[in-house]
Amino acid sequence: MKKGWADRRHAESHQAHRSLRRTSGAARAGSRFGLKVKISLLLVVLLAFTLTCLSLLVLNGIREDQRTRLEQSFAKQAEVANLRVRHDYLTGRRESPDTFMQQSGQRLAVDLGTQSGMAVTLYTLDGTFAGTSLPFQPKADASDALAYTAKGQSAYITEGDQLLYLAPLYDAEQRLGTIQFHTSLAEQNAFYSRIQTLFLVTGAVVLGCGFLIGYLYVRRQVNVIERLNDDARQIGHGSFIAAPSVVRNDELGELAHGIYEMSESISSSVGELNEEKRKLLEAVERLQQLEQQQKQFIGNISHELKTPLTSIIAYADLLNMYRDDPGLLDEAGQRIGMEAQRLYALVEKALQLSAMDIYDFETKAEAVSIRPLLQEAVSRLRGKADSRDVTVEENLIEGEAWADPENVMHMVINLLDNAIKYNKPGGKAIIRNYIAANATGDNCMAIEVADTGIGIPQDAAERIFDPFYTVSGDRSRASGGTGLGLSLVRSLAEKQRGAVWLAASGPEGSKFVLQLPLLYTDEGDRAE
Repeated sequence: MKKGWADRRHAESHQAHRSLRRTSGAARAGSRFGLKVKISLLLVVLLAFTLTCLSLLVLNGIREDQRTRLEQSFAKQAEVANLRVRHDYLTGRRESPDTFMQQSGQRLAVDLGTQSGMAVTLYTLDGTFAGTSLPFQPKADASDALAYTAKGQSAYITEGDQLLYLAPLYDAEQRLGTIQFHTSLAEQNAFYSRIQTLFLVTGAVVLGCGFLIGYLYVRRQVNVIERLNDDARQIGHGSFIAAPSVVRNDELGELAHGIYEMSESISSSVGELNEEKRKLLEAVERLQQLEQQQKQFIGNISHELKTPLTSIIAYADLLNMYRDDPGLLDEAGQRIGMEAQRLYALVEKALQLSAMDIYDFETKAEAVSIRPLLQEAVSRLRGKADSRDVTVEENLIEGEAWADPENVMHMVINLLDNAIKYNKPGGKAIIRNYIAANATGDNCMAIEVADTGIGIPQDAAERIFDPFYTVSGDRSRASGGTGLGLSLVRSLAEKQRGAVWLAASGPEGSKFVLQLPLLYTDEGDRAE
């Protein structure tokens, strides 16, 4: 009762442990990001990085192109304006550059503004305002830019969407003044802003679509991995898969096939281990049975050996005590001889049983002609039968059996010897052979030994083949029986792949039947 309670508690504890392990595994799975989210986020990061780099490169390229085109346009307009101012300066009266710019600056500024399509402002050499095409004088501080033009360099001034470009004016090597072009960058900035917005919107759409496509693709691959993980977990729990769960022509397909092959290999190995375990348990059980049988055999043989030895010692003592009594001497000699014969027979059959267990694989089966062998057995026991006033009758036919001839001789002699020993004076021992069907329906050679003796009680019929069992102790001592003969016959019959049993028993006598196979049953039975 306590053991059952403990086993139940152990099983409940084991189940609780497994449930806790599954719960903790589920908690870990819920608290972490899976491959679906991780790889999808990685794709989004890569797409965002790629789109950002491309957008910056394109926008910088647009900005650089706008600047280059604007510089080229300003340089061209400055060159045209320079030609016009030089022409007016050379064709007019010879004046100083400052006087020329102060007198003609306003006119030239209006003309150049009309010609270029941009607002134009002119300055003298010292940076003084000379004229403008605007309706008002520009208020931008151009002093820094004028310092650059004084050195013969162009300069930019950017204020919001307005751009001022200043360039020096020359007459050959003589600087006449500075021209300033006014232009608006609103259109270019608007174009740049539109392109920037387009990149932002397009990038967002691409990122969203990329994340969705990546998530769906990764989800499909992760589902395959989860199936493979389930297969591995199933194998780990001892439940093997019957076929690959994933069939693909890629590395995941190869992995699925490898898991399936691993499952088959483990299943085969487990099956072999279970079979070996079963055989080992059977061997241990057999060894335990043999140990028990050995102990029983030693106890029985010791008891059986003690009985005739006790009689021999007792009669030997009587011989020493009554040496002058001829009748006692004669009786003691006969009794000692009888007990010695019984002791010899007991030892001989015990050695046969022992040798049969030790040399289990030394049976040499061959095609045995049964009739001559049975006739030889009868002739060996003919004298014993005559001394006991028992008639041996033969009813033999020709035939062969697949068996060891020596073992067959042992079995027949034991059966025939019992039929003579346990018979009545004037009785008969009958031996015959015939073809019969065995338990599996195959033909076999049957050898029947019957007697007209005292019979075997019904309650003893099931035990007569057990070692050392005798129906009656007095009967065995009177006939010299050891209780090993029928046990030896049964063991030898089983080694020949045959059988022996008590077919009938009663007041009219007993009948034993021995069956032997007609042909060999496997290659191990072949005679060498």
